[in-house]
Amino acid sequence: MSAPQAREVLIPNIGDAEDVEVIELCVQPGDTVAVDGALIVIESDKASMEVPSPYAGTVRELSVALGDSVTTGRLIAVLDVEDAATGEPAAPAAKASPPAAQRAEGEDAANERPPAAPEPVPAPAAAASPAETSGTPKVYAGPATRRLARELGVDLAGLRGSGVAGRIVKDDVKAFVKAAMTDGGTPSGGGGIPALPNIDFAKFGPTEALPLPRVGVRGARNLHRSWLNVVHVTQHDEADVTELEGFRKSLAAEAAARGVKLTLLPFILKACATNLKSFPRLNASLNAAVDGLILKHHWHIGFAVDTEDGLVVPVIRDVDQKGVWALAQEIAELSELARTRALKPDQLQGGTFTVSSLGRVGGTGFTPIVNAPEVGILGVGRLATKPLWDGAAFQPRAVLPLSLSYDHRAINGVEGGNFVVGLAQMLGDVRRLTLDQ
Repeated sequence: MSAPQAREVLIPNIGDAEDVEVIELCVQPGDTVAVDGALIVIESDKASMEVPSPYAGTVRELSVALGDSVTTGRLIAVLDVEDAATGEPAAPAAKASPPAAQRAEGEDAANERPPAAPEPVPAPAAAASPAETSGTPKVYAGPATRRLARELGVDLAGLRGSGVAGRIVKDDVKAFVKAAMTDGGTPSGGGGIPALPNIDFAKFGPTEALPLPRVGVRGARNLHRSWLNVVHVTQHDEADVTELEGFRKSLAAEAAARGVKLTLLPFILKACATNLKSFPRLNASLNAAVDGLILKHHWHIGFAVDTEDGLVVPVIRDVDQKGVWALAQEIAELSELARTRALKPDQLQGGTFTVSSLGRVGGTGFTPIVNAPEVGILGVGRLATKPLWDGAAFQPRAVLPLSLSYDHRAINGVEGGNFVVGLAQMLGDVRRLTLDQ
């Protein structure tokens, strides 16, 4: 038998997730692990996930600790693999060299690992435009740091780097923003709003401190960022879905035979994908300079799922190419993964539009917050029976409240209103879903 060979195991591609925390160590040095056996559990701002071993072997060295922040390409462990022929990773693509842009971002994250104490930051300076920031040749910073600076409106040219050879890392950007807010400055980008006072509520009566879960904290921050940066407008309307609801109920026996719960949501997702093709600006994102749109010729729709840790938004890809039965099945599967915190990074990324349904909760309308960088989100209220005039008499009809929030920088009121009207008409006559396919 050949001598064991040392094999490194790295964090696989986790997309654009940053500051992913190690929340559980599943093995220790000396433990044996099988192929696809869990090594560690990491948690992003949206979900937690296990990182499996691509080899069968013995853990020689564990290179991460609880609470570490990791990123794509970070070394997890070194394994002693007995048989190199059978110890090849099941997914070699995970070890392949990433594209140049990803390599640069990985190098940027690597530079940030040593938590060197940042030198005192200068007083807040006027922030340059994103184009000026990213194009300044004298600024030494990686793509991840530049992206963070653009999001926060920070001019990198005004910062002193604490990384190797004076390289600016994300901690320098965060320290700059913190100093600006502490000193009363207001960095451009809308983040420097006055803070609420810190009140001791215990002096008024009994209190209890209830910490938010990590997913809830990150979700709140994302919502706050979207609320500050997106120019929100909400258009309300109602859809008469009497025929659609009757059609759905008529499929109850077939749904039971398929083992699928058929709600209105798959019909709504299908209608949104079809309608977005007629309103492509709602299936787009603003560019970084906010002077143009990036139109997306794919229709990946996210839907909000309520979990114990807060709202999670899984994404169904290519909704326009899937039938209602397939959508119902995928909704059920992704919802279960969300509730058990088992969603993979690619199941939370790439959305072009979002649907948030509060039908079970109730309400006649609400103002959903756009899930930036998307420019539109549809809120769905509770189905109700209402008397509607048919030209001769009032008739009981099944009415579904719709609330479309959109970024007014990308979508004007007429376009937003027409989208909602068209969607209501499509839901009112399910046959329209078969058109223009």
